[in-house]
Amino acid sequence: MLFGKTMKIDGDTDTYELHPNIKSYALKDVGFQISNAGNYVLERSVDPTSPYNKNQMLRVTVAKDLSGFKMATTNASGNSRVNIFKGTHAEGNVEQYHFILQNLIDREILQIKA
Repeated sequence: MLFGKTMKIDGDTDTYELHPNIKSYALKDVGFQISNAGNYVLERSVDPTSPYNKNQMLRVTVAKDLSGFKMATTNASGNSRVNIFKGTHAEGNVEQYHFILQNLIDREILQIKA
């Protein structure tokens, strides 16, 4: 998957884009790690009961030059996309997903595309 200017998670009504004021130090402050390729990667569990239960994950990758990003909800191993808006635990998972994204919006990393 290539880096894009906008991303939308399966089932979500909002489309997200990088904030124009994004800074690399803000990425590090919220927990992004630098990958071997130099990109910034954030993986967070969307399980509302425990951040250590990695059944379903939100993965956000920002290009090293801050020009684009990728975003997906995946299974624990990260090799299969998951629609967190469906299923028995959807309500709690979606709430946790929006909490994580709101933190990224508050820190001027992402914004909802108008």
